Amino acid sequence: MTTERSLVLVKPDGFRRGLTGEVLRRIEAKGYALVALDVLTPTREALAEHYAEHAGKPFYEPLVDFMSSGPVTAVVIEGDDAIKGFRSLAGATNPTEAAPGSIRGDLGRDWGLKVQQNIVHGSDSLESAAREIAIWFPNLSA
Repeated sequence: MTTERSLVLVKPDGFRRGLTGEVLRRIEAKGYALVALDVLTPTREALAEHYAEHAGKPFYEPLVDFMSSGPVTAVVIEGDDAIKGFRSLAGATNPTEAAPGSIRGDLGRDWGLKVQQNIVHGSDSLESAAREIAIWFPNLSA
């Protein structure tokens, strides 16, 4: 196993619904360490950098609008295979398809909106994690 860091975001829908504590509880119960944590309302500039690979896609503007609509909890987690492990803990992107027991399966649902509001984001690779952590926690040493 490899000790990794991953960025986790409790998105505005999760924050608004008071689910940050439950998400953090599940992360810690899984055995991952919380390395850094901040509550902030993301700027459109930070989100443009975070979602750069999606610029120009039909869902990009609704996604940035949603993610900048209120506070998020940004967290850096660390542990063995943390990227893969958290993505499993989060569940499928579509909450309707996410397995019971996962964050999205237990806490999320499809609200019929332009962009999927699915509680959490987790880095999908070591490269993405390094890039995303640098955006959200620029003063965090590697």
